[in-house]
Amino acid sequence: MDMEHLLQRYFGTTDLGEVQVDAIPAATDRMLVDFGLEKDSGKRFALWSLLFMMDAAPDLDVAFEDEEEREAARNFMDMIIAASQT
Repeated sequence: MDMEHLLQRYFGTTDLGEVQVDAIPAATDRMLVDFGLEKDSGKRFALWSLLFMMDAAPDLDVAFEDEEEREAARNFMDMIIAASQT
C-alpha cells in the first residue's frame, strides 16, 4: 500500500493541498478504524505512518505489539522530524 493510494482512499486526492480542512477529522476517523481492523503488518505500518503525519497516530505501545515494528516506527518518526527541521 503506497502513500498515494492511502491519500486517494481517505481524502479523494493525492494532493493534500486540495483537501478541505473540514474533511480531515472524518478521514482520520476512517483511518483509525481501518488501522484497528488491519491484520497485515505492512498495511498497518503504512496507515500508522499517515496517521502520524496527521498527528493522530496511536502510541507505539498500543499500535505495535512487536518491538521491531515499534523500532521501525521510531525511526520513521525521527526521519519525519529531521526532515521538517531542514
